[in-house]
Amino acid sequence: MKCILLCAGYATRLFPLTENYPKALLEIEEGKPLLNYTVEEINRLKEIEEIYLITNDRFYKIFKEWSESLNNEKPITIINDHTLSNDDRLGAIGDIQYTINSKNISDDVLIISGDNLFEFNLREALDFYYEKKAPVVGGQYENDEDLLTRLGVIEADENGKIVGFEEKPPHPKGNIKSLGIYIYPKHIVSVLKQYLEEGNKPDAPGYFLSYLYQKEPVYVFSFKGNWFDVGTHEALAEVRELYKNKN
Repeated sequence: MKCILLCAGYATRLFPLTENYPKALLEIEEGKPLLNYTVEEINRLKEIEEIYLITNDRFYKIFKEWSESLNNEKPITIINDHTLSNDDRLGAIGDIQYTINSKNISDDVLIISGDNLFEFNLREALDFYYEKKAPVVGGQYENDEDLLTRLGVIEADENGKIVGFEEKPPHPKGNIKSLGIYIYPKHIVSVLKQYLEEGNKPDAPGYFLSYLYQKEPVYVFSFKGNWFDVGTHEALAEVRELYKNKN
């Protein structure tokens, strides 16, 4: 199994902090960037053979320096999608396809948005994936309707099978937020290619999820534990303060 970390966004809501520096490498604790927490969790998964991190041309050298200094136990390959701004970005789905093509990936894949912070064990989701033998999306129950309008929202039946999905809905029908964690079997590589060839949106991964669950069974694994969308200056300050107090 391979892991793809999506780090090609420009995080405009965090300007000027992220104007020339990637959001995923902003420090949460002193000397510890946001992305390091995710990599630590990935390292615990024996199935993951290699990590591919895709970023843009603006941040490519910064991520290269980070990966070299990290000296991670699992190899991390940094991929440049050669975009320079929001205007020419490939979108998350486009970046997934770019990574698959450039590295000839034909294995199962764990895909994670590189700019969120979570405090739960990925092992449980992977075991659930093996049990279901089907695509799995990480989710979490959420009662804050205002927050749900800013995220991908999942509807699922009593067995966890996804029966509906909306990206940033003004009036959410479900109450499970998508966490930007996806486990896909290797046959999804061809489905993703078909999705893009049909002219569908290459942006948020949820658009592909909306397409996929109508073609085959897809399940949501409901995580228990803290998850933070560090997308604004206020959210970043809150998480930094939380971790400062923890220690």
